Amino acid sequence: MRDDSQPRLTKQRRIILEELRKVQTHPSADEVYEMVRKRLPKISLATVYRNLNLLSSCGLIRTLTSASSQMRFDGNPENHYHLRCVKCDRIVDLPIEVFAGLDECVQNTTGHVVFEHNLEFQGICRSCHEHHHNEGRSDHVVERHKN
Repeated sequence: MRDDSQPRLTKQRRIILEELRKVQTHPSADEVYEMVRKRLPKISLATVYRNLNLLSSCGLIRTLTSASSQMRFDGNPENHYHLRCVKCDRIVDLPIEVFAGLDECVQNTTGHVVFEHNLEFQGICRSCHEHHHNEGRSDHVVERHKN
């Protein structure tokens, strides 16, 4: 029997979810659309947007937002940390445990009720750092973003 609180996993939703979970690149809606169109050539961009929002509101995927970048989507709905590269705008999953004590610390300090937290580090990804380091510019790149 289906849980009525969850929307039906239509063919379109299933394929969007499958394509999103295949990658760890945290694609934008446009990028998800391009991935899904290979399997569903007649799907519209509006349908992809609508279904990404629905899958996110159901907790099957995560929506990553930033004031300085377009919305991106993460096929891993579990709470985990990210690094957003200030050079290439890539979002990388960080292989560190979520600090559960942070929720309690904020709650005890502020009196707010905290359910979870989202933490995004900003810096320079390994690929960009190695590229600039190989060109002899790593110190300049890192210094510019310290402030």
